[in-house]
Amino acid sequence: MKLSQSGMGTMRIHNLDEMYPVQDMLLQSGQLLQYGTGIYAYGNIPMLVKRNVERMIEKCLNEAGCIEVQLPTLQPDNIWKSSQRWDKYVEDGTMLVVESDKGTFCLAPTAEEAVVEYAREKLKSYKHMPATFYQIGEKYRNEIRTRGYLLRGKSFLMMDAYSFDTDVAGLEKSYKQVRDAYLAIAREIGLPMVPVVADNGAMGGKKSEEFMLLSPIGEDTILYDETTGVALNTEVLEREDYQEYLEKEYGITDISHLQEKKAIELGHIFQLGTRYSETMNAKFIDQDGKEKPYCMGCYGIGVSRAVAAIYEAAALKDENGKVTGIALPTSVAPYLLQIVPKMENEAKKEEAIKLYQALQQAGVGVILDDRENLSIGVKIKDCKVLGTPYMAVLGDKVEAGMVELEDVRSGEKEVITIDALIQKMKTI
Repeated sequence: MKLSQSGMGTMRIHNLDEMYPVQDMLLQSGQLLQYGTGIYAYGNIPMLVKRNVERMIEKCLNEAGCIEVQLPTLQPDNIWKSSQRWDKYVEDGTMLVVESDKGTFCLAPTAEEAVVEYAREKLKSYKHMPATFYQIGEKYRNEIRTRGYLLRGKSFLMMDAYSFDTDVAGLEKSYKQVRDAYLAIAREIGLPMVPVVADNGAMGGKKSEEFMLLSPIGEDTILYDETTGVALNTEVLEREDYQEYLEKEYGITDISHLQEKKAIELGHIFQLGTRYSETMNAKFIDQDGKEKPYCMGCYGIGVSRAVAAIYEAAALKDENGKVTGIALPTSVAPYLLQIVPKMENEAKKEEAIKLYQALQQAGVGVILDDRENLSIGVKIKDCKVLGTPYMAVLGDKVEAGMVELEDVRSGEKEVITIDALIQKMKTI
């Protein structure tokens, strides 16, 4: 990407949000654009970060045997009425409703109803199961209290998956497979998510777990033992039968040693059982020739929330703890290197263009800051706002054929040849 063609001007950042400084930096630098409360457009770099996270999720789910589909986000009211959830979602204001002369619809806050309708056409026999369908797409919820920019908005990107089995034993096996895939996703995107015992709440079913990221900016409070990995959401303690629930479903008998931690919920998985298939009369033919309801599980990951968490964890701070920039992890960064040339120096400008073209041909994501009439100091500062992990400076201080390469996260610098730089970026 050439910055001269990106629409980005000089970035002036000031008075950052103390709780969510990096996302505020994205907003102030124009990388996020707010259209209304909880509604955002993504600029090129955060959009590509989001896309990289999607690909990692897809990879892990595909390896676990899940099948990707696409369900409609505009859904007719009748499928929600058949599950008996329409009135509740409308009354509590969660649902964004669209009324027209062609009928009443909603913008999907989730997709249990839609996937049951999909499955009843595909999974007519026990021979077609087990099956787990997933999608990554926009969801819409009329949040009364949006919070943390991308962490809780009215429109957000979500991965939602749904497993279909013939019985509880099959459900438990599918649940474990997806649970293992979530742990693989956590490793892939570099966010150490902790499985946390949770309450199913309005979703129904008998068992669920949240995948939490320990963070001081989290809005959830969990009880956690770092040694054993045992964790639970404090909301579980609001159940009258929480002791029986913890012991029966999770084998937890003692929580006295758990410590309180703040955390961000990035994912949630549920064993739904037959809650939706029974109310929606969705059945298959079993081995005995009789109709039986599907045994379901559902699984969600907040993709845009994960992007927000990645960005906040990527903050660069000075010795006083003040956030000064961003250095994205190489695992998700769409551009590995940013080239910062002195544009007034024709030789350096020509070298920068050749380096840019060589890296593009080598398949390395690269940004060329070819904006005119800006000092190298301003460009370096802007680079650290865009979040590129490495920066190559071509100024008057380095000889022809050489660049100053900086690891933006560590601040370490070295002067190397252009050929060595290209090879290093290809290796990374």
